[in-house]
Amino acid sequence: MEFTAKQIADLIQGKVEGNEQATVHTFAKIEEGVPGAISFLSNPKYMHFIYETQSSVVLVNEDVVFEKPVSATLIRVKNAYESVAKLLQFYESTKPRKTGIDPLASISPKATIGEDVYIGAFAVVGDGAVIGNGTQIYPHVVIGDGVTIGEKCLLYANVTIYQGCKLGNNVTIHAGTVIGADGFGFAPNAEGYDKIPQIGIVVIEDDVEIGANTCVDRSTMGQTIIHKGVKLDNLIQVAHNCEIGENTVMSAQAGMAGSTKIGKWCMVAGQVGFAGHIHISDKTLVGAQAGVMKDTKPGDKVMGYPAINHLTYMKARALDPKLPEMYLQIAALQRELDELKKIVTIER
Repeated sequence: MEFTAKQIADLIQGKVEGNEQATVHTFAKIEEGVPGAISFLSNPKYMHFIYETQSSVVLVNEDVVFEKPVSATLIRVKNAYESVAKLLQFYESTKPRKTGIDPLASISPKATIGEDVYIGAFAVVGDGAVIGNGTQIYPHVVIGDGVTIGEKCLLYANVTIYQGCKLGNNVTIHAGTVIGADGFGFAPNAEGYDKIPQIGIVVIEDDVEIGANTCVDRSTMGQTIIHKGVKLDNLIQVAHNCEIGENTVMSAQAGMAGSTKIGKWCMVAGQVGFAGHIHISDKTLVGAQAGVMKDTKPGDKVMGYPAINHLTYMKARALDPKLPEMYLQIAALQRELDELKKIVTIER
């Protein structure tokens, strides 16, 4: 499918500089641009590529100033990064959707399947499961008994949804993710551990996307809840009875211990660990590899292990290279002090 620069500009409310009839049929990174591709420039670090890229069209912020002439046709927009996201979404929506139920799928006669649903080979749908209209279930997905899945969801290969869990509309879950496995609950006894049955469920609200090989555990009682608009990366662990607020985003390898509550619009970087039974307030920002051990206040920015205010953390880390020199200075001062003590003792 091919589009002109003018058509693209109209779609994203941009302004064309150059040839309005320049055509594109693919996307490319600005440093890997080829004729017929559209690229974008939003990070100043990549500015030098604009002068040599072979892409036919480049999206740029409306206020960017160039030092030299640019051969590519430009489309100026308020936010190039947001605009390319819209274009990619549009491009994705033009791809044909899979439909139909593969004869190799195993579907319980007690399940309810909506209209325009795709179910791939070797997928399993259990008793009492409900699949909403327009949902796509790829091969080897397992939908447990009593699971409810809303409309226009997308479950990639090898996703497993345990019994009783509930998914809203427009939920995307990538390959290998497990929703509703038992929470980690064991009670020690004289001979080992007694398993605590996990009788709750997982509830995932509308417009959530969960990356590959992530695990969201069912609650001991009640619900583990992923609220509307949450985006989880690959390889994340959400423990039993946790709750993640609306529009929070979390990067890969983060992990939440049981009963942790994370507020709305939080941003969590990679490899962050959360202690159990704490509350992370709305709009908290957590830096990579932080260990969050206590509650935060709205708008906090924390880093480090244990996590502290990000400015305090950065100031402390700035001193790290000076520590060997400071150690030698302190040792020298200590020796001088010891000598002074000796002199004072002798004079007495």
